[in-house]
Amino acid sequence: MSYLIDRRLQGKNKSAVNRERFLRRYKGQIKDAVGRAIKGRSITDIENGEKVSIPVKDVNEPSFGHAHGGVWEVVNPGNQEYQKGDQIARPKGGGGSGRGKAGNSDQTSEDDFIFELSREEFMNYFFEDLELPNLVKTQLTATTDFKSQRAGYTVSGTPSNIHVLRSLRGALGRRIAVGGPSRKALAEAELELETLLLADVPLDDFRVVELKKKIHHLHTRLLAIPYIDPFDLRYSNRIKIPKPMTQAVMFCIMDVSGSMDEGRKDTAKRFFILLYLFLKRVYDKIEVVFIRHHTAAAEVDEHEFFHSRESGGTVVSSALNLLNKVIDERYGAGQWNSYVAQASDGDNWDNDSVLCRQLLVNTIMPKVQYYTYVEITDGPPQNLWEQYAQVPDLHQHFAMQKIVTPADIYPVFRELFKKQPK
Repeated sequence: MSYLIDRRLQGKNKSAVNRERFLRRYKGQIKDAVGRAIKGRSITDIENGEKVSIPVKDVNEPSFGHAHGGVWEVVNPGNQEYQKGDQIARPKGGGGSGRGKAGNSDQTSEDDFIFELSREEFMNYFFEDLELPNLVKTQLTATTDFKSQRAGYTVSGTPSNIHVLRSLRGALGRRIAVGGPSRKALAEAELELETLLLADVPLDDFRVVELKKKIHHLHTRLLAIPYIDPFDLRYSNRIKIPKPMTQAVMFCIMDVSGSMDEGRKDTAKRFFILLYLFLKRVYDKIEVVFIRHHTAAAEVDEHEFFHSRESGGTVVSSALNLLNKVIDERYGAGQWNSYVAQASDGDNWDNDSVLCRQLLVNTIMPKVQYYTYVEITDGPPQNLWEQYAQVPDLHQHFAMQKIVTPADIYPVFRELFKKQPK
């Protein structure tokens, strides 16, 4: 039998194990409580934690107890007011009807069990049934982008990858290993010859002649050892390993023509913020590009994007052309995951809507991971909607929904980013 001991440091009076068990056991009640909490808070505060209350009756657990049937006699020591057989009325109010004061109601009530969800727990419940679609190309654990990394040395490669120091070191070791016996024999022969010459042995003596031949042969053999051999060459080895794509760019495109009043702009802003918070859960680095347009498009900062007042007609293709230009110049080459969110009231010049559809289908959609279009209007669909409705048939990572009131933001967002069927 194996035992797992959790030695993680816990805060004072806290237990991660019990907390996880509690969240898992009452998941349904907590999700309902989170849903109620979301309706009463601003989108800008959505990533903070939340205090969640659950009725005590929902967290009660079954327990065994002794049955109190039959006749019971109870002795209360120190009782000076009641005698055996007296009937005692039940106290009014019950628990939880007041804070330190007597309740003034004949009805009973129950306290709620209140606990606080951390930011991460709150976001997990909020986004639990959502996911970023079309991440086949840029999944963090299965990305198609690679980076080169050193992995030792190899005996084959291109001349530009030759590691000179490693090759020379190998050549020196080879010469030492191959010429070792010959140098040892050469040293012994030279020592023996020197000994004979010191003993006044004639130069024409047989022993001296043979030693000189042997020394000459050993010198020739040592000189025949090549300084460097193809076997000695070593090349720097590099392998490609998957590089996580942890950066994304979010394009916010909004119509600021005269037909987009402040209410529609505020609704669009809330949708953009919600999408940004969603992307933050997947990517470490996110850049946001704001493009606003009427008859002409311009890249602006966030303040001007939401608060600048302009009026005029609507030419949506100007924004799409600028979007395509920015992607090619700054976010191309497969280094960025591009997401686009476009908000408009749907009004556009008739001939320009056809051009917008062509730009999306042929130019923009192959460069982005996901494109969402929300039409903020309480009227019938406009000409831009009719043209955009043809795009999903050609590109599955294009989604469009209609927003009438700010209350529709969450349902629309969930519909746009709902989990894909397996």
